[in-house]
Amino acid sequence: MQKEWFAEWFNTEYYHILYQDRDEDEANRFISNLISFLNIPKKSKLLDLACGKGRHSKILNSFSYDVLGVDLSENSILEAKKETTATLRFDTHDMRKVIPKLKFAAVFNLFTSFGYFDSPEENKKVCSSVSEMLKSKGKFVIDFMNAEKVIRNLVHSEEKTIDGITFKLARRFDGKHIFKEIHFSDKGQNFHFTERVQALNLQDFQALLSANFRILETFGSFDLAPFSAANSDRLIIIAELKS
Repeated sequence: MQKEWFAEWFNTEYYHILYQDRDEDEANRFISNLISFLNIPKKSKLLDLACGKGRHSKILNSFSYDVLGVDLSENSILEAKKETTATLRFDTHDMRKVIPKLKFAAVFNLFTSFGYFDSPEENKKVCSSVSEMLKSKGKFVIDFMNAEKVIRNLVHSEEKTIDGITFKLARRFDGKHIFKEIHFSDKGQNFHFTERVQALNLQDFQALLSANFRILETFGSFDLAPFSAANSDRLIIIAELKS
């Protein structure tokens, strides 16, 4: 059985090479803003869903929360586990499934880690699983791209040379998904990976979340500015589990 694209690509060293230039100051500021807005009691249990190597998990933990970071990529989790403490843990996990016997005050899904699947039904599975893992009135935080702006400003082709590897990137929109084709060569081998993310807008998320959640607020930037479909870079949703 062929692996889903994200299970294969995210588990390679090349994914981390291509996306190594993360803005840590921006991530710290974003988490700080979220924590101030959410006002979750210290020492509460938080889940970082699709945590990668755990950069957001570590920042959440620095605010005195008990954090579990999970991701499907075994290699990312192996790296993240080097930072394990009594209040910061990591594990491999498929976001479509419930983690048994655990309840969280909030679940964070950050940096466009949603909409990777073939079927919209898979998105419903994620939302349903999150709802089962939250305590009463628990919060679900989704940080997604503003798909409408991304599509309008799509850079169809570019090249990036990082660590001596030239990545050739080609992007397209098919009406439902934004695709990024990634071609490069290394150590005498040619590689090709495809990223595919559903172009979900605010209305799509409203429909997805309506069964189990009520949306408290939407923001359009890491500084929590109001969301504008025309101008915002991000679509950040704060939802609360219905009682």
